[in-house]
Amino acid sequence: MQCKKEENAANCSCTFPDCPRKGMCCECVAHHKRKNEIPACLFPIEAEAETMNDRSFENFVKAKEDHKKQMAELGN
Repeated sequence: MQCKKEENAANCSCTFPDCPRKGMCCECVAHHKRKNEIPACLFPIEAEAETMNDRSFENFVKAKEDHKKQMAELGN
């Protein structure tokens, strides 16, 4: 399988401007796995500002729970 770096980079939600892995999803996932973290693309979009520097599993769970509550309040 060939990497679609340019296409991936256009949709990448990484908040680190100089990230050398931008658009290279397999490298990004491996990098965050080594650090016991979750990549930005898996966080709810609404949580990005809050999770900018904290990619921990614990923060991911909190962001998902917060998003679920927000959606319930909106009736979705």
